[in-house]
Amino acid sequence: MTTHAADQQAVQIVPERYRTAVVAHVMVSDAAAALAFYGRAFGAVEDFRLDHPEGGVMHAEIRIGGAVLMLGDVSEGPFTAPSELGGTSVALHVFVPDVDALVRTALAEGAELVQPPADQFHGDRTAILRDPFGHLWVFLTHVEDVSWEELQGRLADA
Repeated sequence: MTTHAADQQAVQIVPERYRTAVVAHVMVSDAAAALAFYGRAFGAVEDFRLDHPEGGVMHAEIRIGGAVLMLGDVSEGPFTAPSELGGTSVALHVFVPDVDALVRTALAEGAELVQPPADQFHGDRTAILRDPFGHLWVFLTHVEDVSWEELQGRLADA
């Protein structure tokens, strides 16, 4: 595909919302159910959804706070869901205004508590949840600015 100078002015090379982070694209066994769960449990807002003509969600994008997450149903190809792997090697980190409130809501909606909310040496209050689709989520509320020097000292004392 050839890119012309006029096209470069009209189209952003990297869309604004993707400029400051790696955007995760998670696969689940039932994306429609996952979208509903993420909305109820984590307050996710669905920005975009492309349903496959033969059923299922081909691609969707949600926002939790300012974080964008892409997701879709597992299909033929190189991707699979944690439920098919027996676990995951990835955790999704999302900063939220009140981690304790989010955890209460998520547990009521069916999330599994892996690590309860606790203040951490790095200045964040964190909790780890597993969603019903096998993905691990680390929710954080920033409670204290900690310099790199202080962080190193706290880590040594931990």
